Amino acid sequence: MWQGLAMTRDDDQARLAVLIDADNAQAKHLEALFKEIAKYGAASVRRAYGDWATPQLGPWREPLLQHSIQPIQQFGYTKGKNATDSALIIDAMDILHAGNVDGFCIVSSDSDFTRLAARIREQGLRAYGFGEKKTPQPFVAACDTFIYVENLVPTTRKATTTSAAWHQDQKAQRLTERSRVHRRPRR
Repeated sequence: MWQGLAMTRDDDQARLAVLIDADNAQAKHLEALFKEIAKYGAASVRRAYGDWATPQLGPWREPLLQHSIQPIQQFGYTKGKNATDSALIIDAMDILHAGNVDGFCIVSSDSDFTRLAARIREQGLRAYGFGEKKTPQPFVAACDTFIYVENLVPTTRKATTTSAAWHQDQKAQRLTERSRVHRRPRR
């Protein structure tokens, strides 16, 4: 039986598998996403899943190359069924049982990965989730840490002219920072 032994690198950085559901994520967030992931460890496995023949995934081409992400092709065999999710889950279980990583970063706003995140935690590894604010609460709760990607991307701010407007802006920033990360209490 596999014991969930962590296989950290020489520099004691956690090794992370970054698995991206390209059907439910946006390429424009990758730069900020990898900066955030670097706070938790090294992204040693980088994969993005989708049907790369579809025009919707066209914007991913350059970011995949820039971030050395392996695209995993998954055709949609049946309308209404998400073969991409299944491929990501199968690969995650293979990686989990190989014992070469300390945690997983699941990039999706899809609740189909709720059980996967829980299973990763049960095995003693960290489950980091990254998704949009529309992500269903069960997936958010299943992750040890969940980060909303909208909070990773800097927003352009217009110059405020009054002191009251500046103070209101500062208060909004603090509230955003507090809600930026959802952390699950460690047992």
